[in-house]
Amino acid sequence: MGPKPKKISSKKKITKAERLRLLQEEEERRLKEEEEARQKFEKEEQERLETQRIEKEKWRQLEKKDLERRSEELEELSLLECCFPEAERLKRETRALAQWKHYLQCDGSPDPSIAQEMNTFISLWEEETNETFEQVIEKSKLVLSLIEKLKLILLETPSCDLESRTIAQHQGSILRLQELLSQKVDVATELLLREASTLADLDSGNMEKIIQDENVTLYVWANLKKNPRYRSVKFSETQIGFEIPRILATSDVALRLLHTRYDHVTPLYPNTITKEDHVPTAVKHFKEEEHTEKAVTEDKVFAEENTTNQAAESQSRQETELSFVQEEEPNTEALENIDVRKAYYQEEENSKGPRHELEMRLLSEVVSAAQLRLVENSVDFPHTNEEKEVDLCHFSTLGGVYHLDILELPPQCKPVKGWVLVEIRQEGLQRFTYPPETTEEPDPENAFPPIEVTLEVRENVIFFEDPKVIRWDAEGKIWKTDGISEVFYSREDRLISFCLDTLGPVTLIQDAHINMPYRSWELRPLGVNRVLMTVTSLFTELQIHIKENLCMLASVKLRSQDHLSHLEGKWMTPIPFILAMKEAGLNVFPSVYSHFYVVVNNKVPLVEMKAYRQMALLSSAFAFSWSKWNMVCNSTRVVFRLWGG
Repeated sequence: MGPKPKKISSKKKITKAERLRLLQEEEERRLKEEEEARQKFEKEEQERLETQRIEKEKWRQLEKKDLERRSEELEELSLLECCFPEAERLKRETRALAQWKHYLQCDGSPDPSIAQEMNTFISLWEEETNETFEQVIEKSKLVLSLIEKLKLILLETPSCDLESRTIAQHQGSILRLQELLSQKVDVATELLLREASTLADLDSGNMEKIIQDENVTLYVWANLKKNPRYRSVKFSETQIGFEIPRILATSDVALRLLHTRYDHVTPLYPNTITKEDHVPTAVKHFKEEEHTEKAVTEDKVFAEENTTNQAAESQSRQETELSFVQEEEPNTEALENIDVRKAYYQEEENSKGPRHELEMRLLSEVVSAAQLRLVENSVDFPHTNEEKEVDLCHFSTLGGVYHLDILELPPQCKPVKGWVLVEIRQEGLQRFTYPPETTEEPDPENAFPPIEVTLEVRENVIFFEDPKVIRWDAEGKIWKTDGISEVFYSREDRLISFCLDTLGPVTLIQDAHINMPYRSWELRPLGVNRVLMTVTSLFTELQIHIKENLCMLASVKLRSQDHLSHLEGKWMTPIPFILAMKEAGLNVFPSVYSHFYVVVNNKVPLVEMKAYRQMALLSSAFAFSWSKWNMVCNSTRVVFRLWGG
């Protein structure tokens, strides 16, 4: 056999030069790929930067346009917001014309804003004696009107326009009128009780009298027979009455129930007076400028008087000189006076423009400060000082005051031979103390039981829950809840009965925030300067028409049923409208203390005030409504819904 052939290797060996070449090619390819990647990245980065630049340029253009638009809108807004100081200026003019309008009425009534007239009216009425109850009731209409006007002056006039002396005068006039009216009622009651024997009922032998008016209702019962079995006192044709104990049934006493639709028992709360450091800067500037102008005017007048006096003295000294010299001096003086007056009036005309601008700026700051105070919340919680004291920031009195009194029966008139003899006591009408302060014997059990009283609740007042009864503590000058038991309220008959340890003024109260917070609210335009506001709470739905500076209750729904209110269809200015709604039990107006009793998301007052201002400006064209997100967002944001009306 021949030798086997050698196998040729399929794998060719790579030389060192080829290896270096391959490595070099690989490195060049890697560098090329990296360069391509870098160029691609730079291109993409340039495109991204260019895109960002274009976007930024677009945003810049949009912001520029938006700023231009906002500047135009701010100019329009400033023009629109001129209505606020203009409205305040009109209000001031109206208040300034009030005295003149009162003078033109010429009805003999005093002007409540003038302290001298009020003092004269009160002094003259104090001098009138022996007025019957009918005469007192007739006079009380004017007195109540004056009290209401004084209260409206204190409430409607901005605090910066009221001096502390003026506030004290008006509050003093209110208190004097209230006290004098109460005294007149007591004197008239005493005159009525002196004739109790002549007015006695034939069946019972006791006197019963009811005198009714739009503001006052008087119920009087005189115990003439002193029958110990006659303990149930019910006034004819009513369910109102008393259940009296034996000691009163056998005593010379009279029971008086005086139901006043007004409340002259609760003390007047002092008006908040703006401190000097809280006065707007424009007000200070305006007052300083006014003071400076007044001083300049006085200096000019003083200089003119000096010039006149000197000329007169010079003329008297030169009476012996030639007559033409005596004639020229007065003419020269008159010309000088005319020149001075012309210069003064010219300065006044030139200063009208800046002064008007200053006045409008002043009014704008005053209006803003007043609006801000309306939405500000009190920081201090209203604490009560005594146990069982009623917190009047939490509760509100409704239905007036029921004055319950046990009176000592005065000596009766005695006809003698065509004459009527009357014993007049200097101490006047006296209260009968029950229960007695001291007794000779130890008190047996239930010797002086509580007196049961049944009262009728006014139809014009709405109670969403059963009313609570409170009594007036004359010593502490506060309303309290003690001394009252066995309270029962009949909603159908509108009668409330309870037992009192001792008689005195009582009233009914309701939670002032029972309709807060709102379930919803809505503001719809009805035309130029006319809107319809709807407020829905847990118990009621109210619709209020607002027209310029007037408000009217349009409808009331209680538990989804229509309810006829005596306020429907009556146009009133805002503050009287709010007071009337509160007196009717329809309180949907928060106070500075409401945030202590209602769980709400309190907003920054300035933000809230500005939101209200914008809503007021746009309410004739757009509709507004509540939003659930307003409770969720923070205190620096106000959220509500808006759509074209």
